[in-house]
Amino acid sequence: MSVKVYIDGQAGTTGLKIVNRLETREDITLLKIAEEDRHNAEKRAEMMHEADFTFLCLPDDAAREAVQLAGDSTRILDASTAHRTNPAWAYGFPELSPEFRAKLASSDKTAVPGCYASGFISLLYPMVANGLLPADYPVFAYATSGYSGAGKNAIAQYESEDKPYEFGSPRQYALSQQHKHLPEMQKFAGLTHAPMFNPIICDYHSGMVVSVPIQTRTLDKKITLAQVNAMFAEHYAEAKLVQVQPMMGEEQKSFFLASNTLSGQNKLEIFTFGNDEQILLCARLDNLGKGASGAAVQCLNIMMGIDETTGLL
Repeated sequence: MSVKVYIDGQAGTTGLKIVNRLETREDITLLKIAEEDRHNAEKRAEMMHEADFTFLCLPDDAAREAVQLAGDSTRILDASTAHRTNPAWAYGFPELSPEFRAKLASSDKTAVPGCYASGFISLLYPMVANGLLPADYPVFAYATSGYSGAGKNAIAQYESEDKPYEFGSPRQYALSQQHKHLPEMQKFAGLTHAPMFNPIICDYHSGMVVSVPIQTRTLDKKITLAQVNAMFAEHYAEAKLVQVQPMMGEEQKSFFLASNTLSGQNKLEIFTFGNDEQILLCARLDNLGKGASGAAVQCLNIMMGIDETTGLL
């Protein structure tokens, strides 16, 4: 027997990707609203009330309004930032701990993680939770990302023949240190203070790497690169969609870490580079996969009580 799924915001980048991942599944019946009714609150509410699960792929304010429209008639998965730090909602990153997974499995309301936040939290949560990094460490992170995560308008600009000259180079943004993912990154990494975060949008379609450098001389307790790598390997030993790469020796000197390698895939890779004095943590993922629609489908699978990788591998 199939479950009924409605995607509110099915025409957006994330919504379309979720449709692509679900429309061929025999255990899913996709409810699709007529094009002329996409902004009709009454018609949208009807779809939500009919659905077993509803994805919200909307701007924050619209997502909050949609939750009110839905009431308690459907189980909700919100891909906006509107509810990610709300303690009443499950946070959709089951690999972080058994507690995260259990809350997600039983929840009627799940906040799907952000793309940058997924990479960042995959690195910092284990570091803090396992006592290798203090919660008050002054964390700095930077990230390179494809343009697809910026939405339809940005995609059209990047793919147009007359795109601005500057779009051909990496462009830093969120320079005021007020990126919308920061509250989520701080909370689920277990940090006392918000991290500094430097996102960089680049001229390729999809994929990202989030990097966090650590100067071990600033720590009260000495840690080594091998210790950090072993911790990650143990922490994610049972994870199906998070893979910890072995620690590199001499080969890392000539190694290039591309940001688009996992484009189109639904997994996340963790790397540990550097040495015992300067450790560089990196998480690579597809901003539209494990960073958005892939994560949303993984959350749906867990809420349905089936294998989390269904339709993702």
